[in-house]
Amino acid sequence: MNCEVCQLKELEVEHFEIREVLRCILHTIVFNRALGLVRPKDVDLELFEITYVQCGDLELEKKIDEKIEQFISWVEKHPNKKSQVCLSFFEVKNKQASWFTNKTERLYWEQWYINLNVAQNPKAHSSKSQHSKVVVDPGESASEERVARRAALEATLHEVLFQIVKFVNEKKDHVPPIPNLEGVVSFPYEITIPSSSDSAFGMDIFKRMLQTGHPTMLS
Repeated sequence: MNCEVCQLKELEVEHFEIREVLRCILHTIVFNRALGLVRPKDVDLELFEITYVQCGDLELEKKIDEKIEQFISWVEKHPNKKSQVCLSFFEVKNKQASWFTNKTERLYWEQWYINLNVAQNPKAHSSKSQHSKVVVDPGESASEERVARRAALEATLHEVLFQIVKFVNEKKDHVPPIPNLEGVVSFPYEITIPSSSDSAFGMDIFKRMLQTGHPTMLS
């Protein structure tokens, strides 16, 4: 089975922006792949002039929020690192029975990589001109920089949302038949975050692909 992979454009965020950015992206992806009965709910971001749509399912919202909190905890332990969150959709197939067990395996058919670069809060500092004793007030300059950075992030987030919609509209042939599952999301899915080790998340995925022959995810 072919596994379509979408690498979303990298977003440079500050720590306090992670939660809203990930909610927006994850819910947008899931909503566009949820072929079950959904109750669309518009959500306005507090930090950006952006509205996205959730499926209106409390269990789904809870699962996404739990993974986001786990990711935030990882970021706090691994500052100054680029990182990924991966949302995967898969099928469950029965493997050939062995002498001792009858196992199932996950066949991944689509994976979304959300790439984040979590920036550290810039420290305000004053500087003196070489030709005068005037102390430059960093407050106004820092504020202007933050406004510009926030505007750039909002624009990039818009690009990511358009990237998601374009991918969903163009990539359809790999989507398997809808299984008989209850819930708004018709396909099994999982959200994975970097492991607690310092090894690179992407390299872990690559190694497991070589070992198994198809994409698998970190536990």
